Amino acid sequence: MIYLDNSATTKPYSEVVDSFTKVATDYFGNPSSLHQLGGMAEKLLSQARSQIAKLLHVKDSEILFTSGGTESNNLAIKGTALMYRGRGKHIITTEVEHASIREAMEQLKELGFEITYVHPDQDGRIAVRDIEKEIRNDTILVSVIHVQNEVGTIQPIKEIGTMLKAYPKILFHVDHVQGVGKVPLDIYDCGIDLCSISGHKFHGLNGTGILYLREGLQISPLFSGGNQEFKLRSGTENVPGNVAMAKALRLTMDYYHEKLSLLNEVMQYIKSELEQVPEITIYTPKKGAAPHIVNFSIKGFKGEVFVHALEDKGVFVSTTSACSSRQAAVSKTLLAMGISQDEAKSAIRLSLSYQNTLQEAKKAVKAIKATINQLGEVMK
Repeated sequence: MIYLDNSATTKPYSEVVDSFTKVATDYFGNPSSLHQLGGMAEKLLSQARSQIAKLLHVKDSEILFTSGGTESNNLAIKGTALMYRGRGKHIITTEVEHASIREAMEQLKELGFEITYVHPDQDGRIAVRDIEKEIRNDTILVSVIHVQNEVGTIQPIKEIGTMLKAYPKILFHVDHVQGVGKVPLDIYDCGIDLCSISGHKFHGLNGTGILYLREGLQISPLFSGGNQEFKLRSGTENVPGNVAMAKALRLTMDYYHEKLSLLNEVMQYIKSELEQVPEITIYTPKKGAAPHIVNFSIKGFKGEVFVHALEDKGVFVSTTSACSSRQAAVSKTLLAMGISQDEAKSAIRLSLSYQNTLQEAKKAVKAIKATINQLGEVMK
């Protein structure tokens, strides 16, 4: 099996699974309990928080554990909107956001908020000036994805954050889910107030995530209950999952320094080979894109048909974001980039991890070319 759908989810490192099993078996106490077992669990949770904060170069008190990117995004967006609605009800985001951002924004519309969606260029990139010209007196939040999850475009986060320093009443949220461990992001330097991260995107476990919340910033909690996680995210903490996530993040950061050049080499090989196939059009920009994502269409074939045909050859890729693929929906991101519906319907996303090799890439490219030929013969 050649797994090239790492933007949907990654295979947990064996060390991560071992860590989860150890903590879940030996330190299963509720960290809110007063007895020794609860105290041990609380200590492990604190250590995991501290390790993650150190890796992200932020303070321990700014790390809030969640169940993943979707919850982090919803808590950031809705929590900010509800807390600061007295200041204003206008939010700025983009047309290339993850579904969890788009749907959260649409829900806020029903509560009387006004949402402005900034349009990207043909590479899927947002211009800082286009965000600034939408700012109003009642704007309370700007939310921009860091690495676009379908095409891999890197947004100018630092430039946006610098621009927003002139508007101190506007908070800045960044969806960093696809960038962690592959595209560095200096949270402090970029002026980010809230930042979403998902554990299973960097070889942690499903159901784990982080929301960075700038020290001193208040937002409204979405869950009511026992006031865990600084009274912002009630519910018994997932201690083994969070400990495992801390280990996954550390290992991924190590791999970033050790294997980034290999990741770039593998992706460059794939892109150069795909560019030579007449039926293929690549949508991922040549410059300013993440090293692990390439999005392309194959003329004459529906994406889902091609995905299943490749699966028969042991190669696993995807069409759109995994959160939208089963709905057979055309990618809103590709449409926003000016790509036609027919082309968007044939789009394929291939995404790497540090575990993928050049040998796998060669086999995958060979399978892609063979599948194009085979499906082409069937359609004649």
